[in-house]
Amino acid sequence: MTNKNLIDLEAMSVKQIDKLVKKAKKIMQSPADYRHACDGKILATLFYEPSTRTQMSFQTAMLKLGGRTIGFDNPMNSSVAKGENLKDTIAVISGYSDIIAIRHPTEGTAMAASLYSEVPVINCGDGGHLHPTQTLTDIVTLSCEKGRLDHLKIGVCGDLLNGRTVHSLIKALSKYEGNSFVLISTPELSVPIYIIDILEKNHCKYEISNSLAEAVKDLDMLYMTRIQRERFGSEEDYQAQKDVFVLDKEKLSNAREDMIILHPLPRVNEITVEIDDDPRALYFKQAQYGMFGRMALILLLLQDEDFVLNERDTFISEHHCKNARCITQSEDYLPRRSYEKLGMQMCDFCDKRMD
Repeated sequence: MTNKNLIDLEAMSVKQIDKLVKKAKKIMQSPADYRHACDGKILATLFYEPSTRTQMSFQTAMLKLGGRTIGFDNPMNSSVAKGENLKDTIAVISGYSDIIAIRHPTEGTAMAASLYSEVPVINCGDGGHLHPTQTLTDIVTLSCEKGRLDHLKIGVCGDLLNGRTVHSLIKALSKYEGNSFVLISTPELSVPIYIIDILEKNHCKYEISNSLAEAVKDLDMLYMTRIQRERFGSEEDYQAQKDVFVLDKEKLSNAREDMIILHPLPRVNEITVEIDDDPRALYFKQAQYGMFGRMALILLLLQDEDFVLNERDTFISEHHCKNARCITQSEDYLPRRSYEKLGMQMCDFCDKRMD
């Protein structure tokens, strides 16, 4: 099948991202024109991990386009509880549906699912790896609120190591000319090296900061993220990190009046509730933009024959992926697909080094 799977936003060109944003804006302006755009189509939402916004926004997006939804939000209510592997689940459900949206706690699962699906697969988050549709939400919000996606100074704060939303956002916005980044985190939660490699490859300026109060002073956008309790090995490690960066009125007083604050949600305590009434706080409006972005994505994947995503060159490696969080560790029938990067063999599923 021609590649119509959105696994990693890296596969989308700037032209394709801009096309999606344009489509989302058209839907916002004339939603009635799209009420029957997906009549007779079925979206399957397979959520192996808790979700509120992503799952419901996909379901709402399909319903507003005239389609229907099936799926599950608890794998224990499916045949997964009986030991069914991912391949069999996807092979069956792709026969029931026209498009699949999947979230899973294991890295590389969406890529694995795409190998066995007869319909387009959308990655709605795979562990601490990627979350491309959240990034589309962020990009639609940025374009609507700032009027551009280039020449922006972007601060990202919180769990930059495990934050899949951060990884996808940096990868996407680094494609646009003149963007620079301030990476705000503790040393223990700094971004993975492969994200730094992408910034340097795209000639993006970046700086590392451990002071939120200082970093906000000249930003166009501040992207706050929660410290992800579920990604820590122990409660002690989580407690040591959870309250290091909290955006409150005192810190926000240092920021520009035209800076916007985004957050993928859910929020825990990294933005105080008193910030919600500040006109710069757009995280609830951001969630609404996300629904329109997902409507646009569904339409492009199902109806636009020219909307074909790039595929990287892969080969079968002699090595096994050593990442304990990779889907290849639990689904041992998967091929040892890899790609080459800077002379290294990288796992095609989780993007970690194999050799």
